[in-house]
Amino acid sequence: MPRIPEITVKEALPEDQHPIFDAIAASRGRVGYPFSLLLNSPEVAGRVAHLGTYLRFESTLAPTDRELAIITAAREFDCAFEWAAHVRAARTAGVREEAIAAVDNDGSLAALTAEEALIVEYGRQLFRRHRIAEDTFQAAKARFGDQGVTDLTALMGYYGLLACALNAFEVQPAPEAPELSSIRHLRE
Repeated sequence: MPRIPEITVKEALPEDQHPIFDAIAASRGRVGYPFSLLLNSPEVAGRVAHLGTYLRFESTLAPTDRELAIITAAREFDCAFEWAAHVRAARTAGVREEAIAAVDNDGSLAALTAEEALIVEYGRQLFRRHRIAEDTFQAAKARFGDQGVTDLTALMGYYGLLACALNAFEVQPAPEAPELSSIRHLRE
């Protein structure tokens, strides 16, 4: 059970905030986690959702690249809910099992394609060192272009923000959801 109330009906908000609820529902088909929690601050929820709509659904990144970047962020933040939601999306988008396993287990990138390794290494550097090495940045810029490397960086930051909220509010995935290995080890 999350630490703060979940807002799943717009009537729980002041009437002047109903358009925010409606915009979130329209862009995602419903209002669920994390937005049902972020709606405790409707302006935050609306602004985060607006950015997320672009990054997740409209950015220059291919679905496989986007989902690999998202699960990398989820793993770096040990966010069980984000992992469970997006490992499924990653598989649907065509992310290879070898890449998913390398991210999940914080493993070697040697078995990955150069493109996969670049995305995972970019995320690991960003979240662990808070900087991107010049060679990694130049490789990402060469692959994605200026807009694409900007989209990649913003996407990872965005999912880092969501992971912070989901972890702070203690949102857990369903028991049958795919489990992140770093969380699994805590239970052993």
